[in-house]
Amino acid sequence: MNPHSYGLILAGGRGTRFWPRSRKGSAKQVLNVAGDRSLIQQTVDRLASLIPRERLWVLTNHHLRDTIVSQLPGVPKRQILSEPAQRNTAPAIGLAAHILHSMDPEAVMGVFPSDHVIGRPAPYRATIKAAVKGAKAGHLMVVGIRPRWPETGYGYIEFPRGTRSGAAAGPVGVRRFHEKPDLENAIRYLAAGNYYWNSGMFFWRADVLLDQLRRHLPKTATVLASLPKFGSRPFAEKLKRAFPLCENISIDFAVLEKAANVSGIPAPDFGWNDVGSWNAVYELLPQDGHGNVVVHDSVVLDSHNNFVDAHGKLVALLVVKDLIVVDTPEALLVAARSRAQRVGEIVKALEQRGRQDLL
Repeated sequence: MNPHSYGLILAGGRGTRFWPRSRKGSAKQVLNVAGDRSLIQQTVDRLASLIPRERLWVLTNHHLRDTIVSQLPGVPKRQILSEPAQRNTAPAIGLAAHILHSMDPEAVMGVFPSDHVIGRPAPYRATIKAAVKGAKAGHLMVVGIRPRWPETGYGYIEFPRGTRSGAAAGPVGVRRFHEKPDLENAIRYLAAGNYYWNSGMFFWRADVLLDQLRRHLPKTATVLASLPKFGSRPFAEKLKRAFPLCENISIDFAVLEKAANVSGIPAPDFGWNDVGSWNAVYELLPQDGHGNVVVHDSVVLDSHNNFVDAHGKLVALLVVKDLIVVDTPEALLVAARSRAQRVGEIVKALEQRGRQDLL
């Protein structure tokens, strides 16, 4: 890969839909919900042959930083940064671009979520290489995932009609970005064939991204430009004061939906899963003959299509179906598997009750 390639892993999310296991200090990305390694460890592992660990950067929050440092011993500790405030992806990515460009004016950066699962590494690597090549040529690159069902929980990327999946053809111009659709439009997108899920993976030269921020998000660009050199004594204190002044906005709204030079890779199937809920974990793990996924000891009688994750105690299921059961020492979740996306509502209810002991 390009010796000027860098990876930015975004790891500041709370993972509220994975309550009760996901908390402020143990969010989804640092849990091993889909294998023996945590999701962020898996992210770093699969990038190993593409970007060396000494060129990886992580942006997270103060609740998670120590855990991530301990989980990623190969990534330099100084490159695992804690955001002083949550300001969405545009300021976070802009901060990383500012730092990288000051260290390497030819820097090309890939932006990776910390909590996805990739089932097929070879086509994934081919996609990343194609995206980096396009970014080096000056494109703002996105990666689209061919939809497998009419999903209403993802944003969509519209490519030209007749677009085919594959990394070999190189960058394809993006016609338009679409926000999360209703079911009717999601069905239409799936049938059309040229609408792809937005994977949240982006690639660009740091200088190109900074230029776009100056053009489309000048306030945040000015704040970031005011920071002293990374690694200098005043950097941390100035970042703490300045970063909260950045706008709270995603990179999609801030730049990608406005810029003219946006292209993408309509990716081949590399087994992408954003692990967005307990139901997604259920779909990733081996099931028994009745469709049950039981992570620990249990007795299951006349029960079907359930997910059970209970540490340290036996769970007995009797004539139930399509349930999620997740047990921790302080809290127990029982939910309909079809409503797994709503688990985050429980976190909001606990916040309203002031139950920080469960958050």
